[in-house]
Amino acid sequence: MFEAYATVFDCQSSILMPRAKLTVQLPESLWIHEISTAYPDTTFRVSSVLPGSDVAIGVIELAASNPVPILAAIDERSDIRDLELLWKHDETALLQVETSNPSLLVPMQQAGVPMETPFAVEDGVVTWELTTSADRLSMLGDAFDERGIEYHIEYVHAVAASDAENLLTDRQLEVFRTALEAGYYDVPREATLTDIASALGVTKSTCSDVLHRAESAIAHWFADERVDSISHDR
Repeated sequence: MFEAYATVFDCQSSILMPRAKLTVQLPESLWIHEISTAYPDTTFRVSSVLPGSDVAIGVIELAASNPVPILAAIDERSDIRDLELLWKHDETALLQVETSNPSLLVPMQQAGVPMETPFAVEDGVVTWELTTSADRLSMLGDAFDERGIEYHIEYVHAVAASDAENLLTDRQLEVFRTALEAGYYDVPREATLTDIASALGVTKSTCSDVLHRAESAIAHWFADERVDSISHDR
């Protein structure tokens, strides 16, 4: 499926690269497939992940009216090596999960496609946004096909590497716009980080992490595109 997109991008300027959004059906053998389908109204937001050859470790935030049964169900899975409750407040819990079945991440590693976080898992489906070369996207599609992993391409866009409008993921842009419109960057400041997190329905730590990534991307783009060019003109 990705091959058609790769052919199109190969005909375009070398300064362009594809940015893709895809939804992937989780294999039924994975713990998070069973748990997320058993609790379809719960969003599992993966804020970081460390893949290995035979293990994967992830930090996951979940929000549920009663997260305790979900934690118990995760802990009962035979492919869960370790489960740590890092933080819990009201209806939100932050977990570190170590699993012995990292099979979903293997195609990403084989294709050499960087995994962007955070990403969400809901009702047996994971949504990923990826920025990489056309060839690597094609390799990823082949790897999914070889393993019988079902996926759907939401979109593939040509992205100019120096285009500020495409610096941020959809989630980063949502958080940044919310902060901007709420007056988080006003002087004096009109909104706190807690206010932004509350408006988005996420924890303060998750909001801070996503916002920091957005700010970092914007700052580096500005330095590369503006500060360097001004310095060279002098």
